Amino acid sequence: MIKLNARLGMTWEGEPFVARVTTNPNLPEPLRHSEALVTPCVEAAPNGFRVALYRGMAHTGNHRSSDAVSVLPLPAGLEHLTDGDIVRIVPQHGEIFVLYRKNSDSNSLLLTDQCNSNCLMCSQPPKPHDDSHLVAVWLEAIPLMSRSTRAIGITGGEPTLRGDGFLKVVRACKHFLPDASLHVLSNGRHFSYLSLCRALADVDHPDLMIGIPLYSDIAHIHDFVVQAEGAFDQTIHGILNLKRCGIRVEVRVVLHRQTVDRLPHLARFIARNLRCVDHVALMGLEIMGHVKMNMDALWIDPVEYQPELCEAVSELSRRRMNVSIYNHQLCVLPRELWPFARKSISDWKNEYLDVCDDCAVKQRCGGFFSSAKIRCSEHIAAIHDVDEGMVVQCV
Repeated sequence: MIKLNARLGMTWEGEPFVARVTTNPNLPEPLRHSEALVTPCVEAAPNGFRVALYRGMAHTGNHRSSDAVSVLPLPAGLEHLTDGDIVRIVPQHGEIFVLYRKNSDSNSLLLTDQCNSNCLMCSQPPKPHDDSHLVAVWLEAIPLMSRSTRAIGITGGEPTLRGDGFLKVVRACKHFLPDASLHVLSNGRHFSYLSLCRALADVDHPDLMIGIPLYSDIAHIHDFVVQAEGAFDQTIHGILNLKRCGIRVEVRVVLHRQTVDRLPHLARFIARNLRCVDHVALMGLEIMGHVKMNMDALWIDPVEYQPELCEAVSELSRRRMNVSIYNHQLCVLPRELWPFARKSISDWKNEYLDVCDDCAVKQRCGGFFSSAKIRCSEHIAAIHDVDEGMVVQCV
């Protein structure tokens, strides 16, 4: 698991700031004001940079600060920082956060921890604190991101709770990252307001998709999973409104004990009533957040629901709908499902078990969330008997 935040070992007076990482101490001085220089030693930190982080021992006695530059030890675990990455430093708390990694396709912009749902299996449970400052953080960071960025996510909580701030972030992504696809994770409920869908469509982002969860074809089951009465109706209206405005939609179904029994029925519901959606993702469970508290009500070994999963995939694919399986290991899937399996887990939290070391399809397999050490399928095993001519389209 890649570390994305750390303590600096010291605090000092100053406002939080965002900076782009560079390892070039000879950067022209007019370009240094928004850069964080990562340097091998304190003495190699020239003036003009927003901050300098040295890769030496984290001794607070080596810290120096002036009007020109602060020199700080790079915390252990953040040695992966490289040119083009973006960090945020909070001096009064002595914290550093990695906001963006240039060489990753798993960058996401967290707009808020707040949410108008409270899903049983939420991996990042809602928090009531005021985090409205996050919009400003991302509006500061986006212009520093590489124009070669291929994909960006927007997530929460529920990002549409930020209202116009959400639209501002989408506009900034369009302007500064014109070649990046933008994938927004939303519960879809606010898109039941057609005005929001029209405002989003007016941004005219060239490669935008909204990922919206739907957990059952029966309203009260979906509402129970998301812990919000009326959510099913709002979500369906939201999906239809988005498609009415020409915005691409992905329907997401997290598979657990509360959703798998009716999975084939949900697939038929989608195929008959939501044929306009652009993608359907059937997703394995991440054991984080609320899942830990609701483990008995949610956990089911993926091997146990393979008949339902096979039927759902068959229903959707034969209706010529674009369907994928996320967050599953190939060894728990029947081989007829392998072409639908995707490597979908963000790279910073994607891991493999020791038993996977000599597996013939490891490089094609989606692997595990780092939380899999808490619980995973009892049927994980290395695969050796793969025909040379077998085509596996996992990506």
